[in-house]
Amino acid sequence: MHALIERRRRARCIAIETTDPAHLGTTRRNLTAPQRRCLAQQGFSAAAGTFALLHDARGTLESVLVGVDARRPLAALAGLAHTLPPGNYCLADTGVLADRHAAALGWALGAYRYTRYRVAKREPATLAISAVELDALHPLLDASFLVRDLVNTPTEDLGPEELATAVKAVGGEHHASTREWVGEGLLRANFPTIHAVGRASHRQPRLVQLQWGKANHPKLVLVGKGVCFDSGGLDLKSAAGMRWMKKDMGGAAHALALAQLVMRAGLPVRLTLLIPAVENSVGGSALRPGDVVKTRAGVHVEIDNTDAEGRLILCDALAYASEQQPDLIVDFATLTGAARVALGPDLPALFANRDEVAQAVLAAGLEVDDPLWRLPLWQPYRHMLDSYLADCTNSGGAGHAGAITAALYLERFVDPASAWVHLDTYAWNDRARPGRPQGGEAMGLRALFAYLKQRYPR
Repeated sequence: MHALIERRRRARCIAIETTDPAHLGTTRRNLTAPQRRCLAQQGFSAAAGTFALLHDARGTLESVLVGVDARRPLAALAGLAHTLPPGNYCLADTGVLADRHAAALGWALGAYRYTRYRVAKREPATLAISAVELDALHPLLDASFLVRDLVNTPTEDLGPEELATAVKAVGGEHHASTREWVGEGLLRANFPTIHAVGRASHRQPRLVQLQWGKANHPKLVLVGKGVCFDSGGLDLKSAAGMRWMKKDMGGAAHALALAQLVMRAGLPVRLTLLIPAVENSVGGSALRPGDVVKTRAGVHVEIDNTDAEGRLILCDALAYASEQQPDLIVDFATLTGAARVALGPDLPALFANRDEVAQAVLAAGLEVDDPLWRLPLWQPYRHMLDSYLADCTNSGGAGHAGAITAALYLERFVDPASAWVHLDTYAWNDRARPGRPQGGEAMGLRALFAYLKQRYPR
């Protein structure tokens, strides 16, 4: 539920006035004596995330004071949808918020609950905003919630086929064409590494393609890692490492959500979305350490680690993307634990083969409060992927620079003539925070969409 409504459709809203400790004295002077007493009884200090309910003489709730950090508008109201009493609220004309749009977005992101397997404990409080604001926010929320819903869904209900169905559903809404190569069809179409990673599962691997837009527009290709569950393969993960591996298709969820935003905004591009969808399982036909796979690009890859499978399915998709000679390729992947060690769970790692593109994406992320951090495509580390019998290995065995060597592996399959952005994202909240419930999360989605709107203006 978005928890945002158009203001004119509601007969009455309870005003929210935002304040911080520096403005609390001024706020108190504007209150009635009973309201000041009420405020004192609640011990309201205007600390970020706190609120106070103010009632009239009859005991009816008439306004709410909310403590905010004015420097963080996205988080300002993010905890209110499920902590305020149910009802309809609106932002007062006074207050310290500099960005009401971001505050409303945060409110709605905080209202999200995944309810496929249990009923929500309560309905969220709603925030009334203008029709213009509502129209601007709904696409972002739909896309963010699509990512969360897909990542939160257990693999039993979201395998490669179901992920393909989700792509087709989004494509159908926007009159896009879709196609998929499944099982042995991947080998006939020359997608051998996608097949190799997924062949041990009883659920057939596939590559799903969506295309939309006019042929004479700049070509944009979005690629998303769709490992619906990652056991690690024969290099089996530990129990703790495997626990949340339903989220290893988070890159695919991001790519699909970004494609939805592009189509809904009508950006002037020829869009191609590519989702290699597999389950990395253990079985008699599983890929083995030491095997050599010939990729779509003709590169022979020695398998150093079967748990470095995401880059294998992506390399075929990226090679296919490069064959289209696009203006820009963007890929999303929950690719490496090394990126999380370096940057933590909240900050996706950005790699790009164009400095000006990387700088523009980073700036767009800061503008929409969806930050990224650039890591280098440090070419001297390519030797970490050397193989004694093949063109390269799929994993650097030294244990150093894991996110960088993974990106360098992918770069090998991208035509340098195309601009390329690679996002190594976590797609997950380990714990609940205001605006960020525990579970699946869109990270870098708004940043990339903001950048695409700049690169391809309508």
